[in-house]
Amino acid sequence: MWSRNHRVAAKQSVVLLSAQGKRFDQKLASELAGLERIVLICGRYEGVDERVGTHLANREISIGDYVLSGGELGAAVIVDAVTRLIPGAVGNEASTRQESFFAGPELGGNGGPSSTCASGGLLDYPHYTRPADFRGIKVPEVLVNGNHEDIKRWRRRSALEKTKQNRPDLLSTVQLSDEDRKLLTERSAASREQ
Repeated sequence: MWSRNHRVAAKQSVVLLSAQGKRFDQKLASELAGLERIVLICGRYEGVDERVGTHLANREISIGDYVLSGGELGAAVIVDAVTRLIPGAVGNEASTRQESFFAGPELGGNGGPSSTCASGGLLDYPHYTRPADFRGIKVPEVLVNGNHEDIKRWRRRSALEKTKQNRPDLLSTVQLSDEDRKLLTERSAASREQ
């Protein structure tokens, strides 16, 4: 039987889906995408024999702090999140670096996160499609004015605002630039005035 260390050296992992496992996130998805082989073990109802987790699997993963009837749904989530990070799986590979939670190397190598290169670990900025006016609901003017610097700033501010509103815990885990702090302060001041 292969030990846990042999699997790591062979770029393989046997994963036990378990409510007691390490919480699955984008960083773990990226780590798994770099492996050559992944085996997912799904328990049902009360789980599996403890020996599976201690002797067969080399990691336990949970998709969240709740309990499901089995590991199948968790396995589907992991397969989808990991597959889309494998080169060639998504039409534009760069698009996986422009989404919520991405905190890897920046596209273009120009330093810290920017609105059009990566979220820097924040939630993604809002996206809009055509038409610019749908039933009286308009795309923000800044996005159609053609000023790329204004668009970039708006996107970054929006990502910061959305993160602060929906997942403030992420703000303490990402590296915020001085400009980010300024954008957050401007937004907080504007909210107090309203």
